[in-house]
Amino acid sequence: MKKFSLLFTVFFVSAGILLSKAPSVYDLSCEHKINPVGIDTKSPRFSWKIFAQDVDLLQTGYAIRVATSPDFSKKSIIWESGKVSDDQSVLTPYQGPALKSGTRYFWQVKIWDNKGRNSSWSKTAFWETGFMDKSEWKAKWIVPLQSEEREMPALMVRKDFDLNKKILNARAYVSSHGLYILSINGQRVGDQVMTPGWTSYEKRLQYQVYDVTTLLKEGSNTLGSMLGDGWYRGTLAWEDNWGIYGKKLGLLCQLQIQYSDGSSEVIISDESWKGTQDGPVTMNSIYDGETYDARKKIPGWDMPGFDDDPWQLVEVANHSIDNLIAMETVPVKRIEELEAVDIFRTPNGTLVVDFGQNLVGWVKLTFKGKEGTIITVRHAEVLDKHGEFYTENLRSADATMRYISRGEDIEEYEPLFTFFGFRYISVDGFPGELKPEHVKAIVVHSDMATTGSFHSSHPLINQLQKNIVWGQKGNFLDVPTDCPQRDERLGWTGDAQVFGRTAAFNMNVAAFFTKWLKDLSADQLENGIVPPVIPNVLVNNIAGSAGWADAATIIPWDLYQIYGDVQFLENQYESMQAWLRYIESQSTDNLWNKGFHFGDWLFFRPNDDVDGRAAVTDKYMIAQCFWARSTQIAMQTAELLGKKEDANIYKERLQAIKKAYIEEYMTTRGRLISGTQTAYVLALHFDMLPFELREQAALRLVDNIKSYGKHLTTGFLGTPYLCQVLTRFGHTELAFDLLLREAYPSWLYPVKMGATTIWERWDGQKPDSTFQNPGMNSFNHYAYGAIGDWMYSVVAGLDLAEPGFKKIKIHPHIDRRLPSAKASYESYYGTIESGYELKDGSLKVLVKIPHNTTAQVRLPNTSPERVIESGKPILQNRRFENARFENEDTLIELGSGSYIFSYPY
Repeated sequence: MKKFSLLFTVFFVSAGILLSKAPSVYDLSCEHKINPVGIDTKSPRFSWKIFAQDVDLLQTGYAIRVATSPDFSKKSIIWESGKVSDDQSVLTPYQGPALKSGTRYFWQVKIWDNKGRNSSWSKTAFWETGFMDKSEWKAKWIVPLQSEEREMPALMVRKDFDLNKKILNARAYVSSHGLYILSINGQRVGDQVMTPGWTSYEKRLQYQVYDVTTLLKEGSNTLGSMLGDGWYRGTLAWEDNWGIYGKKLGLLCQLQIQYSDGSSEVIISDESWKGTQDGPVTMNSIYDGETYDARKKIPGWDMPGFDDDPWQLVEVANHSIDNLIAMETVPVKRIEELEAVDIFRTPNGTLVVDFGQNLVGWVKLTFKGKEGTIITVRHAEVLDKHGEFYTENLRSADATMRYISRGEDIEEYEPLFTFFGFRYISVDGFPGELKPEHVKAIVVHSDMATTGSFHSSHPLINQLQKNIVWGQKGNFLDVPTDCPQRDERLGWTGDAQVFGRTAAFNMNVAAFFTKWLKDLSADQLENGIVPPVIPNVLVNNIAGSAGWADAATIIPWDLYQIYGDVQFLENQYESMQAWLRYIESQSTDNLWNKGFHFGDWLFFRPNDDVDGRAAVTDKYMIAQCFWARSTQIAMQTAELLGKKEDANIYKERLQAIKKAYIEEYMTTRGRLISGTQTAYVLALHFDMLPFELREQAALRLVDNIKSYGKHLTTGFLGTPYLCQVLTRFGHTELAFDLLLREAYPSWLYPVKMGATTIWERWDGQKPDSTFQNPGMNSFNHYAYGAIGDWMYSVVAGLDLAEPGFKKIKIHPHIDRRLPSAKASYESYYGTIESGYELKDGSLKVLVKIPHNTTAQVRLPNTSPERVIESGKPILQNRRFENARFENEDTLIELGSGSYIFSYPY
């Protein structure tokens, strides 16, 4: 009996240890990035996630340590926070001594939890500083001899140098006017493309930092760089809009080398470099493409021992370095390769390759041909109704790549200084039979981590979600462009504003928008007006449009909500204020009723509108709503930042703006003077109406939708909020009607027509397969993809209750036409999941809540007595003792864990 008791005791104690196993920490990040290299933030912020096998876990404390060595020896540790009693695990600031330039810092974290346990030190993460002081730049801007004509070849520059000691580590700090590709000893440096990216160059020019230790060697070495036009020198927008930032390309390069003996050396771009414009890239353009003449290839040009006597010395330019900034965004990269799904000839005999997906990037060619063979590749998004290659919607963009063969055994080529938007390519001049192995589509976009997913029981809805994601991939190439294929590809503020929340569900866009929003502030005019595209390359007579310029307030606020990062608001607060001052300067009697506005862009309008069914919304009425929205955001931002006086001013102004709206745009019975869906959606979503008149306004919206046969009529500004408003006021079934509609106009109509991205117009391709006006008819335009936000937050029911998802709201909305739906989101705390499955008269609601968060779960149309979790009624489980019945639903406050609730439905 004693032996049995002893065994029982051992088993019991072992089981207790297993159940109370200490938590661990994973997925460390710094400034929204994993192990970033080359940041100049003086007090970087750390985030981490917690893993544990049990439930209801909260962090109660943490400790961080930072060192200059990964072994965290006592000598190398520069800062230890000690134990801090706090639940903060997201964006916790470094508070140690001043950071040094060009230094790699290693960090670890450990945590304490609410169960009396602590973790071990986490795995080691790091960040590396760039130049913390601009005086550390020793390199000079160099400008190779070049033409100042509109079209010129890519340039090539080189520098030989010797290293006579054993190399410990080396970094290259690089920027350019135009695009650059850097190589060392014949090997390309890094995997980034389209560097240094597109910013407001005159005020903000990024540099990149590369670890080049393994590319250098003792003895002779060579630095080489190719320079292309890119956004700096190339054509942007329309007419004679080229060389906006400058007509000459240039390079800035600084190589910092540390030797094993403790000494160091710096190699810089200076007057000793040589350059040529007689290289193989004879033409390069963002819009028109690239021509590569392999016969002009210069073997060994970026290798030691090359004879560069015919090359000419570069000039040194007196360009400022004051605009240089460390890279803030994520890099643009080659993300994936797609195989051809079909190769065929059109009725007219054009040889066409179909990759099955509208994408952004370029094509990689592999072939064998005779010297002088010219292969021409054109790009298109669609085929016309006759099955022919269609490029009219590209407008003046040539979007063509040409390769002239050198006649080598096997040749490979992919463009260096351009990108295309396409699903189809036409190929002319290919030697022999074109096979799938000869062509690959290279998908290129900013390297944003995927954070969200949505899946349902409806194949068309699933394709819609894929189209939204692919639209984001294609248009988030360093800046949030409107479209990636025609002679535009600009950072339209309105498109980014309406799509921001959906974008943040799909992917981690924190660093991406950090950079772009700072460019918005940089390009904002002195009077506070916000240009319609950022970076600004257009004339300013179309600046300051409501809904577009309000990106200055709405996007920072949305990002703060999603990521819980108050720095978005701190960084943009002055910009918000300036924008609101401009609006006020344009107002009379608290009415914003003057100036240019795009209005509810691309709203529904029948072809032969004889009875006034076009959904035209008064532009100044729209402007008044967005003025109110921006003012409310500024008020809330001021409160968060502790600016009480500002907050009070904005509060009073908001009341005056809404009062003027009611007096000007609403009748005494609550009817709006523009009776469109967009008018009511904006009035309701931005709370423009008195509380007592909102329900009747929502019913007017419902009646309007039904009067059109239950289809939407909204454009860019009304569409993002349409279904959200219907759900808020109890009309979710009608919102599902809109989502599930398959006829024009609807979200699923393009899907039924074979779309693989979101279209610019509801009917870019008409039911008879003819096209809309080619002057503005992109088939990759993400704005209408803003419905994704509603799919995540309402259909699947995954939303935030507090900024950053510190508290989570779970509330799926059930429609029997959609028997199942599920969403997941990788927050900074961990994975959140919400979904449902309706089957055989029972509803299952699936929920996952990460550690160090809590959630409120709303189970629709049931009382607590009917709900089962893990095979037991929830009322018999102490974890759910807070369950209550409210408005026909069951509400439960939950801690971390995975749950499956089920009940009759």
